[in-house]
Order: sequence, then C-alpha cells, then structure tokens
Amino acid sequence: MNAEDDFDLIPGLDRSAPPEPRRRPAPWWDRLSIYLPIMLMGLLALASYWLLRATPPAPEPQPERPVTSEPDYFMRRFSVKSFDAAGQLKAEVIGDEARHHPDDDRVEIDNARIRNLAESGAVMRATAQRVTTNADNTIFVLEGDAVVVREGGRTDAGEPLPRLEFRGEFLRVELEPVERVTSDQPVELLRNGDRINAQTLDYRGDEQVADFRGRVRVQLNPRAAP
Repeated sequence: MNAEDDFDLIPGLDRSAPPEPRRRPAPWWDRLSIYLPIMLMGLLALASYWLLRATPPAPEPQPERPVTSEPDYFMRRFSVKSFDAAGQLKAEVIGDEARHHPDDDRVEIDNARIRNLAESGAVMRATAQRVTTNADNTIFVLEGDAVVVREGGRTDAGEPLPRLEFRGEFLRVELEPVERVTSDQPVELLRNGDRINAQTLDYRGDEQVADFRGRVRVQLNPRAAP
C-alpha cells in the first residue's frame, strides 16, 4: 500500500476539492470607513457646541425710554404748505430752522413767516423771531417782534371787515374753534388808521371784539365828514 492509498483511507477527505486560499486583511481605509459616520457626528456635535458658546446671548429687553423734550429732528431753510380736502392752499410756514420736540409734539421755528387762509377767504399773516406751534398747526405762539395781520375782507353776510394789525413781543394766535389773538404783555393794535396800546389783549374774530386791560392809550384817526 502506497501513500496515496493511505490518504484514501482518511474519512471525510475529499481529494477532488482544492484547499481554500488564505484571506488577506481588509485595507485600513476600508476599516476607517466603518467609523467615519461616527467621527462626523462627533465633529458636528463639537461644532454645534462651539457655535453655541461663541454666539452672544440675546439682549435683554430694555425698559422703554421716557419721552424727552430734546429735539428729535431739524429742518433748515424750509417751506411747508398744507392743503384742504379740495386741494386748496390752507396754510404756509417758512422759517430758517424748525425743531420738533417729541414730548408734547410742538415745533419751534426761528424767523418764522406764516400765512393762513380761512374758509371764508380771510388771509392772516404772522411773523416773529420765534414761533411755537402745536401738532395740528391750530395754535401759534409768537415771541420777539411779533406781528399778526388779518387782512380786510367781508363776512359771510357781506359786511366789510377792517384790516387789523397786532404788534408786541408776545402774541398767541388760535385758529380753531374760532379765530383768537391774545397776549398778557403790552400790545399794539392798528385798525383803519387808529392805534390802540394796552397792557393785555383778548381779541375774538367771531365777535370782532377786542378786550384791552391795564393802561390803555387810544389814538384815533380823524374821519372825513360824510
């Protein structure tokens, strides 16, 4: 019996099947690709943590600042016109400088020139070194060489209205609800050549009546005989 016969006697030995080849270990990059998703997730987590630390905190809500009297805007060498619903000129304000105060919504105007046209067609002009007006331009306070002129015209009933000119260092003009000119300081009124000086003044345009107080001096212009 030779050696080949001895192999034939080994049970379970298949002489027809060749021996299996020895497997090589997987390359390192293949092994690395298994852990790559975990590494990327870790890097993203670190980046998110860094961004969270680097982002400044949200500002805390600040308490509402109280409204002050400091001007919040200016206008220089300006001209402002306002119109009624029909597109007709209602008022015009010209000045060297205007300052808006947000606490009471008033506007101060230096070297102001104002022209107002009433619905009846009466024209009122005013000038002063400083004019302070409210938000809707219905009240004007004139200070320094104040002059208010109400041009002559006619009433709704057709009666003539004389030209009136008020002069003083302080005049307050109200346009609504009725035309009114007041002053608690010395004032001068010119009317058809007449001159009236008084310590105070209260004039109402709806009644065409002027109330003078204090020391009053009147200079009447002679009227021509009819």
